[in-house]
Amino acid sequence: MVVSLVGTIICFTASAASAEEPLKLADSQLEPVNWTELASWRTDDHLAAFAAYRTSCQALRKIPRTDDHGPIQGALWNVCRKATDLRPKDSDTARTFFEQNFQPVRIARLGEGEGFLTGYFEPIVQGSRFPNPEFHIPLYRRPPDLVAAGQRPGSDAFPNKGARIGRRNENNQLVPYHDRGAIEAGLLDGQKLEICWLKDPFDVLAIQIEGSARVILEDGTPLRINYDSHNGYPYTSIGRVLIEANLIPSEEMSMQRIREWMAAHPDEAAKVRAANRSYVFFRISGLTNEGEPVGAQGVPLTPGRSIAVDRLHEYGTPFFIEANLPIESAKSASPFRRLMIAQDTGSAIVGPARADLYWGAGDDAGRIAGRIRHPGRFVMLLPRELDMIAAGKNMPLPVPKPNIPEIEVKKRNDKGKVGTAKSDEDSRPGTGLSRQAAPARWRYRL
Repeated sequence: MVVSLVGTIICFTASAASAEEPLKLADSQLEPVNWTELASWRTDDHLAAFAAYRTSCQALRKIPRTDDHGPIQGALWNVCRKATDLRPKDSDTARTFFEQNFQPVRIARLGEGEGFLTGYFEPIVQGSRFPNPEFHIPLYRRPPDLVAAGQRPGSDAFPNKGARIGRRNENNQLVPYHDRGAIEAGLLDGQKLEICWLKDPFDVLAIQIEGSARVILEDGTPLRINYDSHNGYPYTSIGRVLIEANLIPSEEMSMQRIREWMAAHPDEAAKVRAANRSYVFFRISGLTNEGEPVGAQGVPLTPGRSIAVDRLHEYGTPFFIEANLPIESAKSASPFRRLMIAQDTGSAIVGPARADLYWGAGDDAGRIAGRIRHPGRFVMLLPRELDMIAAGKNMPLPVPKPNIPEIEVKKRNDKGKVGTAKSDEDSRPGTGLSRQAAPARWRYRL
């Protein structure tokens, strides 16, 4: 009863928590649960999860421990200090570490029971240092006239969301930047912004969807590229455009199907791509085939263990995710019960229970990532030093609901029987999937 009550209190008031309270997670409902309530918790590979977690800790420990950071980050910093010197030799030891240092809390958006999952990967494509008839589609670095309001010139970090983005006109006013249609038509030509050239405009779109790639150049050199910046326009779903124009049936929609359609209709494809005015620019991050791309936390991602989450969460937070996903094939889903680590983010990963699962590099990983658009249940692991019971006691109770005349009439008609009434909210079909934003990270979705 106590746990249930605290969960309810936190559910309705988390969005109103003050800066001093440890559970300031807007529009979230939180419910403490027991480890035994997590399906397949004991059978997960906690050694693999700990390895990914320790990678996050290496980045987190480099951040000076100050009072300027929130309580959750401070508590994660303390747990990471314990993990730094730990070398568990088996999964049980690693599981014990998580159980001793964290408490499981089921998390969802207010009024919803489940969250939403997608997948992403690192494409591997062929490219060239120089343009030629085969490789003639440019992949651009950030233009010097692309600016974000309030950002100092020359800053490496580009705001992923929450800032006005554009270019300065002759009156030094910030105006919208060039959109995809103008850029693909060649507006940036001659500015020496090309990183390399690719064969197919869909390859550029796919890399922009995923946020990173390996471009294998003509001499075999692997060019690693990562997201750098964007032109400030919201993403428009290419898949939705094709479906609404009756060009591809919704039941056939996939990245491969879009690629095939665009190859068969190059002129129409340019117009469809232009409907998505958003455009992403890149930077070179390495010249090697070794390792995985670096996520927004600044650490290499771990296939099958790294996730991108909303920035209301702290990097390095573990999440146990329960879902049924089509990993083996598109025709059947299998149980997915796995401890994941938040190491990445994105402008359109929105909500407390929203994650993009990283699957690795290449076509096989891409096929898995492309199949995942599924509901899932999220359990966030909070450091034990954050006292949820105390936090719940310090939060005000929800305002009592007013009496509704219809309910009173129902009570009288039932001669004293307890009356109930379903609100519109209660009777409305679940909207968790439809409320999710189409894009993921600066990786977009169909």
